Amino acid sequence: YHQYTIEVERRDEVARSLQEDGIGNAVYYPVPLHLQEVHAPLGYKRGDMPHAERAAERCLSLPMFPELTQQEIEQVVAALRRAVMAKVRAA
Repeated sequence: YHQYTIEVERRDEVARSLQEDGIGNAVYYPVPLHLQEVHAPLGYKRGDMPHAERAAERCLSLPMFPELTQQEIEQVVAALRRAVMAKVRAA
């Protein structure tokens, strides 16, 4: 495996919180395929593929590599739990 991707509401806020806790994360596909410039000639617009658009807005990839230790995994989980719970309380 090369990615561990989750779907989370308020992705950018959660990503920021993880960064503040020293947990790397990434958004690999921020724009759904049908809205990418290369596909502009096809005439798709926002709203044409709502499931793809929702995924692009909510997907966040967490650290994933062979050398990841159990302790590091637990740190990622704890930081993610804090980030998500903080966003739930703020909502």
